Amino acid sequence: MEPESKLAEIKNNLGNGSQSESVSVRSFLEWFGARRRGVGVVAHIRRALEKYSLETEPDFESAYIDSIIVVQLKSKEIQEVDEVAQTEKELVGGYDSDPTYRISKLAAANKKPISVTPQQSLSEAITLMMTNDFSQLPVMSGDRDVKGLISWKTIGTRLVLKREGSEVKDFVEPVKIVSSDSSIFSVIGDITQSDCVLVKNNQNAISGIITTADLSDQFGVLSRPFLILGEIENYIRKLLDNRYSQAELQAAVDPSGAERTIESVSDLTFGEYLRVIENPDRWGALNVEIDRKIFIKNLDDIRKIRNSVMHFDPDGVDREDIGKLNQFESPQVS
Repeated sequence: MEPESKLAEIKNNLGNGSQSESVSVRSFLEWFGARRRGVGVVAHIRRALEKYSLETEPDFESAYIDSIIVVQLKSKEIQEVDEVAQTEKELVGGYDSDPTYRISKLAAANKKPISVTPQQSLSEAITLMMTNDFSQLPVMSGDRDVKGLISWKTIGTRLVLKREGSEVKDFVEPVKIVSSDSSIFSVIGDITQSDCVLVKNNQNAISGIITTADLSDQFGVLSRPFLILGEIENYIRKLLDNRYSQAELQAAVDPSGAERTIESVSDLTFGEYLRVIENPDRWGALNVEIDRKIFIKNLDDIRKIRNSVMHFDPDGVDREDIGKLNQFESPQVS
């Protein structure tokens, strides 16, 4: 079913008293033929939702990709506010979305942590930490009642100082709690300084714990495509270097930046590499035994992936796109 037809059906069902539709963010994106929440995709979806006076709760852009959202009718008050905001956007010629990369998008922020109560024994806490390979555990009396944190550090410090205690409450230290709406970058300092933070959702219940290990894994996943793209660009520069005159390189400059002076291949953008070799006459200068059309098609795919990667997104890069990067990265040209 086309996304607009799907939204029209949902609005009609809601108008007839049916319950709101629940769906994972990933499946919701698939309605629109998308897998990631790129800038263009988000803008397109927001326009479609607005057309049918619908919204998602929580917002599909900031929610974790495998969490459940509800597609529901906007309240009259919100519709009126949105109409004013949309008029203002049209006056300045744009349609924006929230640019903040919120921790609610991280898997760790959406996985309720294992915790202990203050009255549990130290041996229970140690067993849980060893069994799950944890460095720390939240100490809680309920989903919204956080007492602090117990960790190998607090246990070791107290034992070294020969302080008595057999219950969790004797080994607790304060812990930082952040909102799931917080920017990823705003909490990096807290995580690195304290080894972890607890995350509370919009119901003020603890929904996750983010540790330095989680942060490292997240940025490792995100940085890999940057590194592969860097190697691919080096291969392309090496392929094009010393094959074209300065005038030929200058002719490949995007019209919007025609005032730029190009002295070498390194002054070109990724899209301009394509402009250089799209011309069959220029292709011959490369003297490579590969099909021009296939190579250009693959290089254009890499350009699109690159544009997507440069818009940092905690959703990461699709496996399919990573596969394309890895395949193209293998030195086809030397």
